[in-house]
Amino acid sequence: MKWVWTAMAVFLLAGCGVQPSGVSDGGEAPTGVAPGMTLYFVDANQQLRPQLRPTGRLGTISDAMALLLTGPGPAGTDVHTEIAPTSVTRVYVTPTTGALQLSVPLTIHDVTPLGIDQIVCTALGVHVQGGGDRTTKVQVRFVQPTPESDRARTCPLITAR
Repeated sequence: MKWVWTAMAVFLLAGCGVQPSGVSDGGEAPTGVAPGMTLYFVDANQQLRPQLRPTGRLGTISDAMALLLTGPGPAGTDVHTEIAPTSVTRVYVTPTTGALQLSVPLTIHDVTPLGIDQIVCTALGVHVQGGGDRTTKVQVRFVQPTPESDRARTCPLITAR
């Protein structure tokens, strides 16, 4: 029995045989989380459809809104927008508890209900992709007072899991 204790002491003192090493370089850090921003447009069947805009970065909700308000991109794409053209593309985002308030440079007459969904889905998509909660609601505040500005909305394509 004495030899078992001796053998155990030798093994414990010897360790596992792995020698300590210095700090090793892990290479370059990642530079972004996304190849671009996902915007939502409307297809020929009047359904929302995501379209990736290759910007090389995720960007902010305001960045995505500015791109959305400029339209679906080059001619020949099979999507369109339900948002009237505007020369002002700045959207102000105010986060509140459980909601994002978007102040858009539009009136309620500049968008269809599907156009509002485009705005909501684009904002919520960027929010979720950036680590935000998918149960967050979105309020679209128009330049003229309307009951539509008070509605807390969700995106029909981005559901809570």
